[in-house]
Amino acid sequence: MAEYRLGSSPAVRTPGLVAWAINGYAFEDDRPTLLHIIKTAWPHLPDDAIHQLLSGAVPYTVEDETVIFSVED
Repeated sequence: MAEYRLGSSPAVRTPGLVAWAINGYAFEDDRPTLLHIIKTAWPHLPDDAIHQLLSGAVPYTVEDETVIFSVED
């Protein structure tokens, strides 16, 4: 199982960005754009991991300003 930790920066508060993207991911037409936004912010993330996070297939937690989630390898 791979664990990902998405940290915040002065420009982006990760928990808010992820919550916004999850909400928008409900609209199928918006999915490619939201996937691209998250991929641009965290290029090390595999597309499948992003999809699982944004679709709600895996839970995530927030530690301070960091989003943490795990996906199957």
